[in-house]
Amino acid sequence: RLRPIREIAAELGLSEAAIEPYGHFKAKIIDGNVDRSGSAGRLILVTAINPTPAGEGKTTTSVGLADALNRIGRQTVLVLREPSLGPCFGTKGGATGGGYAQVVPMEDINLHFTGDFHAIGAANNLLSALIDNHIYWGNTLHLDPRRIAWRRAMDMNDRALRTIVTSLAGSTPGGNGNLREDHFDITVASEVMAVFCLARDLADLQARLGRIIVATSRDGVAITARDLKADGAMAALLRDALMPNLVQSLEGTPALVHGGPFANIAHGCNSVMATTLGLRLADVVVTEAGFGADLGGEKFCDIKCPSAGISPDVSVVVATIRALKMHGGVAKAALGAEDVAAVTRGVVNLIRHVENMRGFGLPVVVALNHFTGDTDAEFHAVHDALSKLGTEVIACRHWAEGGAGAADLARAVLAKFEQPASFRPLYEPAMPLADKIRTVARRIYRAADVTFERAALKKLSSYEAAGFGSLPVCMAKTQYSFSADPTLLGAPEGFSLPVRDVRLSAGAGFVVVLCGDIMTMPGLPRVPASNSISLSGDGEVLGLF
Repeated sequence: RLRPIREIAAELGLSEAAIEPYGHFKAKIIDGNVDRSGSAGRLILVTAINPTPAGEGKTTTSVGLADALNRIGRQTVLVLREPSLGPCFGTKGGATGGGYAQVVPMEDINLHFTGDFHAIGAANNLLSALIDNHIYWGNTLHLDPRRIAWRRAMDMNDRALRTIVTSLAGSTPGGNGNLREDHFDITVASEVMAVFCLARDLADLQARLGRIIVATSRDGVAITARDLKADGAMAALLRDALMPNLVQSLEGTPALVHGGPFANIAHGCNSVMATTLGLRLADVVVTEAGFGADLGGEKFCDIKCPSAGISPDVSVVVATIRALKMHGGVAKAALGAEDVAAVTRGVVNLIRHVENMRGFGLPVVVALNHFTGDTDAEFHAVHDALSKLGTEVIACRHWAEGGAGAADLARAVLAKFEQPASFRPLYEPAMPLADKIRTVARRIYRAADVTFERAALKKLSSYEAAGFGSLPVCMAKTQYSFSADPTLLGAPEGFSLPVRDVRLSAGAGFVVVLCGDIMTMPGLPRVPASNSISLSGDGEVLGLF
């Protein structure tokens, strides 16, 4: 039974003046009205192996761990990303956990929630409209229509919008503007989403929005959103959205669900505002980074932490026996049978992620998310392989048992707090951009080298010449493999990572590196999840997962 959101807020020490309810079970938190005297809490980063169709349960484990920590007396706040409508109606489904370890109200969070993503899309597309409007009314900034970098956005998987032509009939009397090629990204891959999630406050938000580079002039000068006088209106659209959202788990654990960049094409972490707020309100904060530790985990450590001035105390790496079997070469249809040999072959993927997170100076615990078909022999194969690294493997049953099923995990994580953490990012800001890319490819992916398209190298040189060489790199690649080839499961090494393009996100403060065939606007599968979603006679949402 859901508790009124005012009760959840009160337990965090939030006054009535600090919350703005959105109905009975959701609220925005007004950061300026929050008591700032609290000491900083401890931060747990939950990440995972490379995802498979068998499922890993990273969000479910995050919820279960937070519930378990509260059960044993450590005041804990859960901090997660908001789900994108694209995966909800596509293949992945929602992102609120599952079973007895989920955040609620699930239907609201997975659909429109408090309207944050709509605001982000509106701000993004306002800038698009202002660019074309400026050109239409005389183009005093001399924007080169062939060199407009800014893309439109929508929070839906729509492959037909990846490349489009705008302003048809533009040359006719009273026409629509300048005929040109344009593109759409999914909202969660947009720079506005990244700016939103990395901003520390409203002033920082507007400053970052103003730094967004939207085009180049005919004279080769970078044109920003501030040059178009767009930053103020964009910030106004995002004012209310920037307030973190407060909800709860099924066990009443407070959850700040805010922001939602994809980890395979963006930086994959919830908002800095929510994370830093959680650290002021509770003893412990549990947060997650999207997809595997090679994507969201790396970007949490190399992009979010340096930008926000925070550092995690321990990392939890999530895996399942079923997923390890798939990394060991077993088809999804055959996962029900015991196969210790396949687990042993696939556990190399888990081992590499553990090694990588330890490479950031973090203590690591492995959470093995339990399925009913798992056998003792399969569990021991994982345990024995990780024991050689000195890493604990904890079997977790939070999906079926809630926080009680993650109690052992909670105790193992708390024990890691007693070990000194020596967190450090992977590379220094002064390192050249191409070397930063090579460092991630070699140390995290185990690539032998990186193959750059000539145009990508030219762009990197121009970014450095313009003063952006100190920015981190945001790798965009398939989530299914350490490589850029989604069919190379397990722990491939010795391959060459192909970099086909790079994009400067000056407002967000990183350089996006596009590897292989990764798309910034996904498509829907042959049978989208939306086919199974409907309403009952009394208006209840059915089929959303």
